[in-house]
Amino acid sequence: MAAAQPKMSREEYRRAKDLEEARKAGTAPAEVDESGKDINPHIPQYISKAPWYFGAKGPTLSHQRTDETHVKEHVPLDVHYVRGTTGQVATRYRKGACENCGALTHKKSECIERPRKAGAKFTGKDIAPDEIIVKDLSLDFESKRDRWAGYDVNEYQKVIHEYEAIDEEKRRMKAEEMRQKELEEAKARQAAEAKGETPAGAAAAEKPDSESSDSEDDEDDEEKGYADKADQPGMHFDPKLRQTVRNLRIREDTAKYLRNLDINSAYYDPKTRSMRSNPYASLKDPKDVNFAGDNFVRFSGQVADVAQKQLFAWEATERGVDLNMMADPTKVELMHKEYSQKKEKFTEQQKQSILEKYGGAEHLAAPPKELLLAQTEHYVEYSKHGRLIKGQEKAKVSSKYLEDVHPKNHLSVWGSFWNNFRWGYACCHSLERNSYCTGEAGKQALQESSAEAMLRSRLEDKAGAAGEAAAAGSADEDTHKEPKSMVEEHRERMKKEKKEKKKKRKTDDDSDDEAKHKKELAEAMERISREEKEAEAMLKLDERDRNYNSLRRDHKEVTEADMEAYRLKRARADDPMANFS
Repeated sequence: MAAAQPKMSREEYRRAKDLEEARKAGTAPAEVDESGKDINPHIPQYISKAPWYFGAKGPTLSHQRTDETHVKEHVPLDVHYVRGTTGQVATRYRKGACENCGALTHKKSECIERPRKAGAKFTGKDIAPDEIIVKDLSLDFESKRDRWAGYDVNEYQKVIHEYEAIDEEKRRMKAEEMRQKELEEAKARQAAEAKGETPAGAAAAEKPDSESSDSEDDEDDEEKGYADKADQPGMHFDPKLRQTVRNLRIREDTAKYLRNLDINSAYYDPKTRSMRSNPYASLKDPKDVNFAGDNFVRFSGQVADVAQKQLFAWEATERGVDLNMMADPTKVELMHKEYSQKKEKFTEQQKQSILEKYGGAEHLAAPPKELLLAQTEHYVEYSKHGRLIKGQEKAKVSSKYLEDVHPKNHLSVWGSFWNNFRWGYACCHSLERNSYCTGEAGKQALQESSAEAMLRSRLEDKAGAAGEAAAAGSADEDTHKEPKSMVEEHRERMKKEKKEKKKKRKTDDDSDDEAKHKKELAEAMERISREEKEAEAMLKLDERDRNYNSLRRDHKEVTEADMEAYRLKRARADDPMANFS
C-alpha cells in the first residue's frame, strides 16, 4: 500500500500547478534526475512518478528504464551448438567409457550404436570416437529461431560438384556422338565413290543421314523450345530457370488506375487488379476508347468473327488438327471459310432431302421483311400507370400447354360446361369426352332428358288435371293442397328410411355396448380379487422367503371398467351392513 503523501495546502497546490505549466511552456527549467538528465515535463504523472516500493529519493525515471545489471547476456548469432564427433579415436578401452562402443562421452544405457556381441570393454577393438560435449549456450529470441543455425556452407559444394559432373558427362557423350556421326558420313562417301555413283545418288544415300541429323538437332533444341507456346503476351519464359512467369499486365499498356484519376470514377481493386466499370463513363463514348472496363465486351466490327474463328481453332485442336490463331491466322481463316461453306452446303442438301421426302415447301415461303417489320398506324394510348386506355388490347400470355384446341368439330374446349357434377362441352352440352359435337340439338336433347324437365312436365299434367277438377267444383280453392312432386316424395322417403336405419343401428349398438361393458366389468372384478388374494398370501410370508421384486406390479393404463370394479369392491366405513355376512 502506498505511503500517504503530506496534504498540500491550497496555496502550495496552486504554486505546483503554475510551476508545471511553466515547465511545459518552457519558461521554467525542467526537473533533473539523479544522473543529471532533464525529465520531459510533458510525461504524464502515472509514468514519471515512481512507485512507493522503488525507494526513490527525488524525481527520477530510472524505474522506467532497463536495469543493465539484470540483463542476461546472450551469445552472438554465429555461435551455435556444435554437433558431431571430435575425430580422435582411442587405441584401447578407457575406464568409465561406454562398454558397448568405447566412447568416453556416454554410458552403455545411452549408447545409440547397435549392441555388439562382445563390447569394446572386452575386445578393445573398434572403439568409437568421442562426441563433442555441447555447452549450455544462452540463446536469445533470434538465435532460437534461426533456420540456418549451425549450417556449414561447404556442404553445398557436394551438390555443385555433382551437377558439374553431370554436365561434363553430357558434353563428353555429345562429342562422342558427333565423332561417330562424322565416321558414318565418311564411310558412306567412300562406299558411294567405290560404286561409282553420281553425286545425285550420293546425295540420295546421304539423305537418311541428313534426316537423322535433323531429328538429332531437334532433340538438341528440345530443351530450348519445349515452352515456346508459353512465350505469349503476358507470359515470360526463362530457359535457364525452366519456369514460366505470368505477368498480370503487359508492361506497354497503361495501368488501369492511371486512366482516370478522379476519385469518383470507376473502382479499382488492387487485390485482383481489376476495374470492372468504365473509367470514361462520363467523359467518352465506350466505342471510342480502347478500355471500357473489364465487364465491357465489344460486339462491333469484326470482333464476333474473330471470336468465332478462335473457337473454331480451339475445337479443331481438340480433334487433332494443329491450329493456332496467333501463330497462323491465314490458315485458320481459310480452313474456317472452307468449313463454313461445307456446312452450309450440307445443311441445304439435308433440307432439300427432307422437303422431297415429306413435302411442305409452300409453307416455308415467308412474307417480305417490309411487311413483317413495317410500322403500323394503330393508335394506342396508355395511362401514367401503364394501363391501356385506348387502342388495341395487349395479347394474352399463353402458357406451355396447348390452348384453343377443339377436336371432334367442337367450338369450345373440354371443361367449359358443368352440369350435375360432371364436366362437358359448352358448345353442345355433351358430357362425354372425345364425342362429336351436336350443336344446338345436343343442348335441346340434354334439356329434355333432364330430371327437371320430366318433373316439370308431370307438374304441368297434374296442374291441368287439378284445373279441370276445380272447374267442375270437385274441390275448393281454400282447402285445396298442391300435390307433391316426385323429387319431394323421393326426399321424404329417403329421410324416413334414414331415420329408421339410424334408430335400428343405435339400438343394436347400445345392446352390444352394454354386453361388452358387463363382460369387461366381470373380468376387472375377477382380476382385482385375484390380486388381493396374492397380496395377502405374500404378506403372510417372511421377508427372507419372498422372491426378488415380489411386490412389484406392472403399471398399466387404468380403464373405465377397472375404476368401476374398484368402486364396487372397496370397503365403506360408513356402511352399517359392511361387516354383515
